[in-house]
Amino acid sequence: MYLLGIDLGSSSVKVAMVNAATQECVVVTQQPKTEMKIDVPQEGWAEQNPEDWWSNFKMALKALLIESKVKPDQIIGIGISYQMHGLVIVDEDQKVLRPSIIWCDSRASEIGEKAFEQIGSTKCLTHYLNSPGNFTASKLKWVKENEPSTYKLISKMMLPGDYLAMKMSGQIQTTISGLSEGILWDFKQGNLALELLEEYDISEKLIPDIVPTFSKQAVLSKEAADELGLKEGTPIGYRAGDQPNNAFSLGIIHPNEVAATGGTSGVVYGIVDQAKNDKKSRVNGFAHVNHTNEHPRIGTLLCINGAGSLYAWIKKHFANVDSSYKDMEIEASKIPIGSEGLCILPFGNGSERMLENHYKGAQVNNLQFSVHSQAHFFRAALEGIAFSFVYGLELLKNMGIDPITIRVGNDNLFQSDIFSNTLATLSGVEIAMIETTGAIGAAKAAGFGIGIYTSIEEAVGKQDIIKKYSPTDQKVQYETAYQNWRQLLEKQYKI
Repeated sequence: MYLLGIDLGSSSVKVAMVNAATQECVVVTQQPKTEMKIDVPQEGWAEQNPEDWWSNFKMALKALLIESKVKPDQIIGIGISYQMHGLVIVDEDQKVLRPSIIWCDSRASEIGEKAFEQIGSTKCLTHYLNSPGNFTASKLKWVKENEPSTYKLISKMMLPGDYLAMKMSGQIQTTISGLSEGILWDFKQGNLALELLEEYDISEKLIPDIVPTFSKQAVLSKEAADELGLKEGTPIGYRAGDQPNNAFSLGIIHPNEVAATGGTSGVVYGIVDQAKNDKKSRVNGFAHVNHTNEHPRIGTLLCINGAGSLYAWIKKHFANVDSSYKDMEIEASKIPIGSEGLCILPFGNGSERMLENHYKGAQVNNLQFSVHSQAHFFRAALEGIAFSFVYGLELLKNMGIDPITIRVGNDNLFQSDIFSNTLATLSGVEIAMIETTGAIGAAKAAGFGIGIYTSIEEAVGKQDIIKKYSPTDQKVQYETAYQNWRQLLEKQYKI
C-alpha cells in the first residue's frame, strides 16, 4: 500500500509516492521543471492562476504513476502541503472568481496595519499572535474594497491547499492551522477571529468548514478520480501550510524543537506549548500541525527575507560565468573567518519583520581594494546570512525557545559548510541534516490522518541524519566577526 503526498509551492508542484509499510519514498516528481509563472499586474502584487496549480499537479502525478508503476487501488491516502497565506475565492458553483493573491503579494499591507491599530496591538498579538498585516484575511478585505462586484459573488474563501482538496473532493474545508496562517483564528477564544472579521465586515459564512489537520477530511470524487487516473473514494488525510509541514517532515512536533530552511528567504520555526508573542511583532505564531485547544502547539516562525536571495545575487554578479555554488564554496573556504573585515548586511529583499520592518537595502561595509577579492565577497555573504540567523535565534530564545538541535533539509544554504559551521558555532546548537521533502512529509502525515499509523511519532518515523554540524573550537573568531556585524547592523538600522 502507498501514500501520495503533494507539495504545492509558488515555483512548482512536487508529488511523492511513499511505501506505507516501510515509509520509504518510491518516487518524487515535479512540474514544471523550471518555475511556475507569477503574474505581477502592479509593483508589489503577485498572483497565480489556481488552474495552473491543478494542471501542474496532474502532469506531475501522471509522471509519478508511470515511473512508480503503482496502481491506483494501491494508493490508500493523500496528503497536501501548500504555499501559505494565499487567497483563493470561489462562487457557489466552485468556480474560481479571480487569480490567487499569493504569499509574496503586499497590496493589503496598509489594510492590515490599520486593523492592527483599530483592534489594538495588544489584542492582536495576544489573541491572533500576529498583526493582521498582509495575511489572507487582509487580502480578502482588499478584494471587498477594490473589487466589490467580484466580492459579492464569493461563496467561500480558501487557502491554496484547500483549493486542491476541493478540486479532488468537491468539498470546501480548511483547518485551524490554516485559519491561523490567514490570521483568522483566535487562540485566546479557541475559535474564529470574530473581532477581526467584524472589523473587516466579512461574514463568517465565507469561511470553510473546519476539519482536523490529521483526519479523513474528504474522499476523491468520481469526477476527479477519472481526471487524475486515481481510485474514487481515496481519502484525503492531511493538509498543512509549507512551513508547518516542513517542520513535521523534519520531525519537529514537540516544544523546544526547531527546524530551519535556507532558500530564497530563511526561516527558523520553533514549537512552544503556549500562546506567546513578541511585543514588537518581529515573529509570527501559527497553529502547528498537532495543535489543539487543549494541548497548544504553536509554531513560532522567524522569517529572514534577505537570505539565499543575497547569495544568488552574488553568484550572478560576482562569480565567474561557469562557476557553481560548490566552486564558490571552495574559493570562500580559502578566506579566514570574518572575511578580513568585509561585512555584508543581507537585507536587500524587502522590509524585514525581525528588524521591525526596516528596509534600507543590503549593505557592503569596510571594502578595502588592496585586501578584498571575489572570494572575500563569497565568504562575507555566507557569513552575513548566517549572522542574521543567529540574530533571529536570539529573539526566539527570549521567547523561551532554546533548542539543543536544529533540523534542516539537505538543500540550499545548509549544504554550505561555511554557512552551517558559522551558525552552529555561534548558536552553540548542533545542526542535523535530514533527507526528506515536503511532499514526502505530507504523504506520511496522511498515513496518520487515515489511521494507518497510530501516533504522530510513528508517522514521522525513523529519520536518518545524513550530516551533522557541531559547534567548532573557533568560537572566539566567529564571535568577534559576529559582534562587528551586529554593531554595524544596529547602527545602520537604529535598533
